[in-house]
Amino acid sequence: MTVKEKFLRYVQVETTSEESCETCPSSPNQMVLAKMLVDELHAMGIANARVDEHGYVYATIPAKGDHPAKVGLIAHMDTSDGVRGATKPVCIPDYDGKAITLKNGVVIDGFKFLPSLKGQELIVTSGDSVLGADDKAGVAEIMALAQRLLAPDAPEHCTVCIGFTPDEEIGRGADLFDVPGFNADYAYTVDGGALGELEYENFNAASCKVTVKGVNIHPGSAKNQMKNALLMAIEWNSMLPPAEIPAHTEGYEGFYHLMHLSGDEEQAILGYIIRDHDAVKFDERKATVQRITDYLNAKWGEGSFTCEVRDSYRNMKEMLEPCMFIVDKAEAAFRACGVEPIKTPIRGGTDGARLSYMGLPCPNLSTGGYNFHGRKELITVQAMEKMVDVLESIVRNA
Repeated sequence: MTVKEKFLRYVQVETTSEESCETCPSSPNQMVLAKMLVDELHAMGIANARVDEHGYVYATIPAKGDHPAKVGLIAHMDTSDGVRGATKPVCIPDYDGKAITLKNGVVIDGFKFLPSLKGQELIVTSGDSVLGADDKAGVAEIMALAQRLLAPDAPEHCTVCIGFTPDEEIGRGADLFDVPGFNADYAYTVDGGALGELEYENFNAASCKVTVKGVNIHPGSAKNQMKNALLMAIEWNSMLPPAEIPAHTEGYEGFYHLMHLSGDEEQAILGYIIRDHDAVKFDERKATVQRITDYLNAKWGEGSFTCEVRDSYRNMKEMLEPCMFIVDKAEAAFRACGVEPIKTPIRGGTDGARLSYMGLPCPNLSTGGYNFHGRKELITVQAMEKMVDVLESIVRNA
């Protein structure tokens, strides 16, 4: 199968991860896809391919020739719940560079990158779901590389350790990853966007839950007695810097992001994520939410506000700086394949960020996709094919 055929096959297995579910994997179809991949790896001749009870897929391709390095390639099998529904991919063989009207009437237009894709073969959605290029494109590209390395005329290469993870989209992809068993010297996640992206910096991340306790009194007799938790919650939020939200930040700029707000007069709960690339600024942000809480407790009464902050993941740059040759090798591989590397900070996180702190240095590579997590997600066949070439260059020159 070509990388296109593999991708089209994988995206039709609906693998949305479920944050409300505590099992691993959080949705049953992730295990279905995992077993499909293992069967395919076995058919290629990789007898050691296996899936564990949690849905993690592992396989190792032995080195060919004198190449002592062991390089890992990792992608995740789950997809975002941004738009739920079964994926029905649509191919556009010779894209004209203009607006694209999907089957349900949704229009893809106004994106600066679209004209650069003219003449390529696009894969888009029907408009009713995500495409799943995040990250089944990464899965397909790694699987296509495996097929290439097992061909009789395959070039010499290092040992290649393959890993596919569940539940990355809900922040659990690295939770049960067997780093010692994976046995790679270093690795790359193939989970980025536009062709050429090479990322080794990500956000420091935390979640913040603010609980507001009010006092509900009949409105007719509430004067000087009622403490409306909803209004108190609004006041808490108003004390954050108004420009430091996702809609007003980019690049290395951090933010506070209100994700959930619920409650009534008696109690309200605000759910935030806190992000910053800079560790010092990240700590300052966490201190800010506590200062707001302390100030409003002094105003409204002790115990009116509680603030729980939990760290989620850290910037992998700290772990990669001592071994930047890993990034240099990826940069050289892109250039060897005629692709100019695009080094940008990740405004998010990857399994690789967590794995880097678990002893497996792991920067992130592009898949070639765009507009992840939405109906307008798309990828080109040519970008996927080029990424297989890039991965081959990495393992040939490790």
